[in-house]
Amino acid sequence: MRRRLAALLATPCLLLAAHAGFASETASAQANATLAQTTLVQRGDVQIEVHADGAGPTLLLLPSRGRGAEDFDVLVPGFVEAGYRVLRPEPRGIGRSRGPMDGITLHDYAEDVAAVLRHFDAAPAVIVGHAFGNWVARTTGVDHPDLVRGVVIVAAAAKNYPDGMAEHVARSADLSLPDDERLKSIQYAFFTPDFDASVWLHGWYPEVSRAQRKAGLATSQETWWSGGSAPLFDLQAGNDPFKPAASRNEVRDEFGERVTLAVIPDTGHALIPQAPQAVVDAIVAWERSLPDAEAVRARQE
Repeated sequence: MRRRLAALLATPCLLLAAHAGFASETASAQANATLAQTTLVQRGDVQIEVHADGAGPTLLLLPSRGRGAEDFDVLVPGFVEAGYRVLRPEPRGIGRSRGPMDGITLHDYAEDVAAVLRHFDAAPAVIVGHAFGNWVARTTGVDHPDLVRGVVIVAAAAKNYPDGMAEHVARSADLSLPDDERLKSIQYAFFTPDFDASVWLHGWYPEVSRAQRKAGLATSQETWWSGGSAPLFDLQAGNDPFKPAASRNEVRDEFGERVTLAVIPDTGHALIPQAPQAVVDAIVAWERSLPDAEAVRARQE
């Protein structure tokens, strides 16, 4: 399967099958069982809690806006089994992660990522950002190219996505609203109509969501959009309202052969809970097509 994926990823655009039979509850339990360590990384007045699992080349995972590292529990067993070290930093305001939440930009969040990679001596690493996390991943690629071996943008929004989508995210994270109202926005913004969106009814951090939105608005898109100069994997959801079909090729059209594009059909913006095994298989296949960390370091010297 993975050899086939590796070969297909060399094509201009790959349609990946979603693995609907993947049991998220079982995978989450397995992830908890394989948790290797939780570490606190200090950087001035910032403290970042990091969950680290497995051994091998490093994948650092960044979650969607207003959500925490637990969203990746479903991916950890597959990555660990494939031979990776997985780092999952909690965003500021979640768990034991602390730091200023006002007057910051995406570049501040990128500094948090850089501090984690240096603490674990993990550079150059592949950074995986889901939804909002892809903005931070790309900013890190721009600000700290020496630390980044590749960037994976999972369900990344179009450069100009439809009006009103950010408000649906805000309503999803607004715990003062009745659950049924929040669920309408969660279903619309994040999931295909046939998928039970209640799996994301919990796990939201309203203050974190507001801080991240402000940081995004305070950062010029042109300062992070390129993701730096490292290889970039654009892993898209086939039915993502943040990524209309007309914008499918915009990243590859702009940055050329540096970009690999793959699409998982019949999935929405919350791609990870809908097709976790397809996400794991695609990222593993793409990562194995890259030069290894030693070769990247040698080029940088």
